[in-house]
Amino acid sequence: MKAHVKNRILMLLENLPYPQDVRVRREATALAAAGYRVAVICPAAPGQPSRETVNGVRVFRYAPPRAASGFLGYLWEYGYSMAASFVISLAVFFGEGFDAVHAHNPPDTFVFLAIFYKLFGKRFVFDHHDLSPEMYRARFRGKSNPIVHVALILLERLTCYFADHIIATNESYKKVEMDRDHMPESHITVVRNGIELNRLGPVEPDPVLRRKAKTIIGYVGVMGFQDGVDYLLRALHHLVHDFGRTDFYCALIGGGDAWPSLKKLASELALDEYVWLPGFVFGDGLRRYLSAADICAVPDPSNPYNDRSTMVKIMEYMALGKPIVAFDLPEHRFTAREAALYVPPNDEKAFARALLQLMEDRSRREQLGASGKRRIKNELAWDFSIPRLLTVYRKVLPPLACSQASLSQAESTRIRPQHAPIMPGPVQTEKQGGA
Repeated sequence: MKAHVKNRILMLLENLPYPQDVRVRREATALAAAGYRVAVICPAAPGQPSRETVNGVRVFRYAPPRAASGFLGYLWEYGYSMAASFVISLAVFFGEGFDAVHAHNPPDTFVFLAIFYKLFGKRFVFDHHDLSPEMYRARFRGKSNPIVHVALILLERLTCYFADHIIATNESYKKVEMDRDHMPESHITVVRNGIELNRLGPVEPDPVLRRKAKTIIGYVGVMGFQDGVDYLLRALHHLVHDFGRTDFYCALIGGGDAWPSLKKLASELALDEYVWLPGFVFGDGLRRYLSAADICAVPDPSNPYNDRSTMVKIMEYMALGKPIVAFDLPEHRFTAREAALYVPPNDEKAFARALLQLMEDRSRREQLGASGKRRIKNELAWDFSIPRLLTVYRKVLPPLACSQASLSQAESTRIRPQHAPIMPGPVQTEKQGGA
């Protein structure tokens, strides 16, 4: 490959470390396999080195800030992270260099780093993971400041305005970018989340968790105040105290702002003997815990954020062939289709009834689980999204940044699904889409 070919990408990530952020890992790995030189700047998880190469992706890490609490806490977290990212980006800029800045939100303040580097002719790709204005209101539940909400909308618009191209995770986000941020459709590419096909293989269930009760209920994900784990706990309370079922055990895997209050709520609801909150678990350990589950829960309540956002945990459950109980939100239904039982949004007692229904019907559980696994294999696997991601960079960094030989090699190493990709087109309502 000739030295003058522009193929160097600098990814900015704040929300999670790398490679723990699975979307960023999948994108970075796919781009590296296609011949791009990818570097990632992110916070470090405990025990991670400040620099290393992970599957061809160079990773530069900084010490993470203290966990944020409240508005001032988030200001400190994002301010510190922006400063750390900028300092490291300067070192990369004057060292190996880069041709494009690929910013993963939140936060949307990465736009200021991108504007600085656009002065030097660098391209800017905005990877729109979250609707920050809606997430802010959902997280603070009626206590949000309208000035902050407006500021977040303006930051989103500023980011979209300066982006050379926008990556949306689903059609709902694309519609927001077109309607609220006034972006042309040609400026946006939907690159959905997905699960690698090699994750569809069987995994040995965790034997200790499997022995806890007749029925194991599983949840995995971030536990912010907008994620609805409190709804699940109240549904479990109904399961015990209204329906008289004590033959279950629920593993709530993950962590976040709401984790301490959820521990307290579980005790207040007299659920300590029925629930387990181990915190974050990654890799094979996580898959073993989920494999031990008979039913998986998606308790995200209806709000303007969740209605437009499909949760990655849904596809994690589907990839392992697990039946799902979920509130009937547009994005939940779009992704899970026939893999879930849907209950009226935010109705905790109805959620408990659906759990009870699946607890008593093993054949129904197997039917839902098999449907979800087929949908991942035939429609929602990450392989279907890789071509869209590569198309973005053929537009952003022309001429083609990798040779045809390296591109062909990257394509040939992908596991081929049995059917052609099914890419979702525009849908009937503004909230329909898929992550």
